Amino acid sequence: MLATDILTLSAFIVVILITLPFLGSYMAKVFEGEKNILSPVVGGLENKFYRLCGINHDREMNYKEYLFALLMFNFLGAVLLFLILALQNHLPFNPQHLNGVPFWLNFNTTISFITNTNWQSYSGENTLSYFSQLAGLCVQNFLSAATGIAVIVAFAKGLRRKQTSEIGNFWVDLTRSLLYILLPLSVIMAILLMSQGVVQTFSNYVTAITLEGAKQLIPLGPAASQIAIKQLGSNGGGFFGVNSLHPFENPTPFSNFLEVVAILLIPAALTYTFGKLVGARRHGLVLFAAMATIFAVNLGISLWAEHHTNPSLYNLPFLEGKDTRFGITNSVLWTITTTSVSNGSVNAMISSMSPITGMIATINLILGEAIFGGVGAGLYMMLMFVILTVFIAGLMVGRTPEYLGKKIEAWEVKLAVIAVLLPASAILIGTMIACLSSLGLSSLTNHGPHGLMEMLYAFASASQNNGSAFAGLNANTNFYNFSLGICMLIGRYAVIIPALLIAGSLGGKKYTPPSAGTFATDNTVFVLLLIGVIIIIGGLTFFPALSLGAIAEHLLMINKSFLF
Repeated sequence: MLATDILTLSAFIVVILITLPFLGSYMAKVFEGEKNILSPVVGGLENKFYRLCGINHDREMNYKEYLFALLMFNFLGAVLLFLILALQNHLPFNPQHLNGVPFWLNFNTTISFITNTNWQSYSGENTLSYFSQLAGLCVQNFLSAATGIAVIVAFAKGLRRKQTSEIGNFWVDLTRSLLYILLPLSVIMAILLMSQGVVQTFSNYVTAITLEGAKQLIPLGPAASQIAIKQLGSNGGGFFGVNSLHPFENPTPFSNFLEVVAILLIPAALTYTFGKLVGARRHGLVLFAAMATIFAVNLGISLWAEHHTNPSLYNLPFLEGKDTRFGITNSVLWTITTTSVSNGSVNAMISSMSPITGMIATINLILGEAIFGGVGAGLYMMLMFVILTVFIAGLMVGRTPEYLGKKIEAWEVKLAVIAVLLPASAILIGTMIACLSSLGLSSLTNHGPHGLMEMLYAFASASQNNGSAFAGLNANTNFYNFSLGICMLIGRYAVIIPALLIAGSLGGKKYTPPSAGTFATDNTVFVLLLIGVIIIIGGLTFFPALSLGAIAEHLLMINKSFLF
């Protein structure tokens, strides 16, 4: 690696570690309703919004009311987004006169953006009007991210409270996530991106004359505002088809650094927020340590694999699919970050990377996106693994499992198992059907192990609400638009529903003070045990599929049994 690569990695780590306690503490104040730096500016607007919508912000909800409000809000948002995309040819800000989005592509896109997946089976500049991008997708970028944050806030309240069915108010948690966190950070981010050359305009596309004398249509649009929230909100859906490889989305090395930092900024800080909300900051740091350890190991392996010379390419490193503006290290850093954080944006083609890096990216998905994951979503998924870990630890020490003073009983364990296994089942079943169906196989660009990875990655990306693509798979078919859409729904709500049910159950329990026999959950031993449980569950579930895919491809490559 070059000195600049080491400097970039160091700066990335330093920025995340410095912002962690400050942003984490700020978000905790926001959700506790305490005064913060934005209270003088946003506080009045928040109260006016409650009055306008008839929301009693002092009234709290039980888990049933909270879940119902969340599901109905998401459903109505889906209906509105579907109509916007279907009728975009009759709506304003459509300078290219694009037609309405076809039904099955609309179905897939709508589900994708309400579930914070942002999987895209289309190219934005050829399919969507400016109105659809802004009023449809960009709005859902904010709302789906705020929904994930609201769930983890409710979960934290369920852990902290004693013998009550109330876990907060969904409308309050949603509103505060938007007004105090996502909107202010996105405004700052959008301004910084525009300073680097990211486009933000409503002008028509421009026709340019190339050096060869041919005409080329240059797409424009209000991209900076959408790129800001796509990165900060763990959304990842690009304004343009090639996402953050496009020079209008990511024009400079500095914009690249800003965008990759933004991916991890809120998910990392939420671990600190969680510790503050449950009254045990050390527990939040334990979760961060477990996530950061897996992230660091995966990043290290991938950097080695990409910089390592390739015998099938005359002992050259993997350069295909990477932008020369960013190079190998920046491409790998983005790939590991975006797949760890359920963001899904890309600045390099994952399909062109080494089989090892492609496998690591896939592993980040199939581990439940618990390695930081989406804003809020990754943390409540990690807590599902925490429940399973304390259950195993309880069996080891012969005591009823406990976490933060709350007994973990059969009901919570069953719900955690559902949250872990249903998305995993959707991945394997979806891939199996694609492998056995001509509808699935006909979309492949590559065959053999690489083709299997294309399909496995697509269903993993959808089922774990990531949204990135391995590339090479033509997903804009009725088969994939429907099947991946169903997987997105399973991946989102098969985790949210158990998480809120667990929050309600824990909130109604008594607090049990720690004793000499209590298994500590705030030390290094627990971090290692938690990491072990995550890896073992992922390995037992997906090792056979990875063996037939990336591992087989790597063995073929080092034996020069095929050429790229």
